Amino acid sequence: MSQLNVLDMNNKVVGKVSLKEDIFNSEVKEHLLHKSVIAHLANLRRGTHSTKNKSQVRGGGAKPWRQKGTGRARAGSIRSPLWRGGGITFGPTPRDYDHDVPKKMRRSALISALSLKVKNGDIFVVDKIDIDKPKTKDVVSILKNFKIDRSVLFLIDEKN
Repeated sequence: MSQLNVLDMNNKVVGKVSLKEDIFNSEVKEHLLHKSVIAHLANLRRGTHSTKNKSQVRGGGAKPWRQKGTGRARAGSIRSPLWRGGGITFGPTPRDYDHDVPKKMRRSALISALSLKVKNGDIFVVDKIDIDKPKTKDVVSILKNFKIDRSVLFLIDEKN
């Protein structure tokens, strides 16, 4: 059973906590982590890109000039994709970028991420955080005690 040190706000060890082996000491499945990250980033995309094709551009109903006898190239519409102000030939259309990751894969990816964090020493268990007022300066000083200068996720075991 793997254990983590329980720290106080000054980064001093005050105890130990044991971790579940099946969650925090399992095999890291990089392919599932990759699939989960790709799905998350794809799901952030809106997919609202759009252009108008020849039939959607306003105007262009009448033939600009007759078919023969003018010496100009034949033309059927002023909204042809070849003309300025015409439609776009194969432009982007709105679509859905969503990726579905099955529940068991998501759970396995989360377990892999937690196992990787424990192996890299990126998980801290803090006994109690006592802050008088919710001030950023106080939280920054606590993070400096732990020598953390990147993004942090706080998990609290009690309801707020």
